[in-house]
Amino acid sequence: MEYRDKVLILTPVKDAEEFLETYFQSLYQLTYPHSLISIGLLESDSIDSTYIELEKRLPELRKRFRSAGLWKRDFGFHIPPDTPRWAGHIQIERRSILARSRNHLLFHALDDEDWVLWLDVDVIEYPPDIIERLLATGKDIVQPNCVKQYGGISFDLNAWRDKGKYHLHDLRGEGDIVELHAVGGTMLLVKADVHRDGLIFPPFLYGRKNPLIRGNNYFHAKREVIKTAIRNLLDGISKISISQLAEVKRDLMTVIKGGCTGEIETEGLGMMAYDMGYECWGMPNLEIRHRD
Repeated sequence: MEYRDKVLILTPVKDAEEFLETYFQSLYQLTYPHSLISIGLLESDSIDSTYIELEKRLPELRKRFRSAGLWKRDFGFHIPPDTPRWAGHIQIERRSILARSRNHLLFHALDDEDWVLWLDVDVIEYPPDIIERLLATGKDIVQPNCVKQYGGISFDLNAWRDKGKYHLHDLRGEGDIVELHAVGGTMLLVKADVHRDGLIFPPFLYGRKNPLIRGNNYFHAKREVIKTAIRNLLDGISKISISQLAEVKRDLMTVIKGGCTGEIETEGLGMMAYDMGYECWGMPNLEIRHRD
């Protein structure tokens, strides 16, 4: 079969040095014509040698693929020590940064490609014909099922339906292609024109009136932010100037008025796609593997 569609693979990275060898070997094994594949990478806030190692690989990438680009954008965010990355109270800030990094990379890298394939650097195994299989669905937004062990539960729980009630591992019995309401970003294929039409990764809670959102899903995260703001406010009564105190009060009111409803980053993208008239789809029986 002759393929003509150009595919842009985008990967935001941070402290990813240990995963780079596996990441690039998997790219090199893709069976989709390399002359139609472009690679875009954005490095942010790493404390290891990720950016230097990526720079070293650019010449080889440009030989093997249609094009390759590397950008750097630091956001100044680091997960606090002894805090797991899934801790609830950091999720809004953490995923806001993830969304911003994805958007920066998209706006830098997208040129004349027909499709964008989002791929996380720590996805360690997927079929060499994964692009062909995703394209064959004919869907504008579609993803495989990312797991840690084949046949196990989904790793990427940001992909769900019915307000988070069902994930891809729950939907295996429905067939090879199922409707989703929110998507994950471990691997996600999006038609490039849908991005050009305005579909982004919201870096804020998006879709307050969208019927698909999970209600006050971020209540506990917002509660921690509010508690911190109140502590700062009380502390500031005696330690900061009147103008600074007023600024702290404004920040607090912004947090409170913002509410706890909506979805962010990849899940926010699912809500935005719905608002734009697009549907999201998943392939529960097409599995890719994430690192343990």
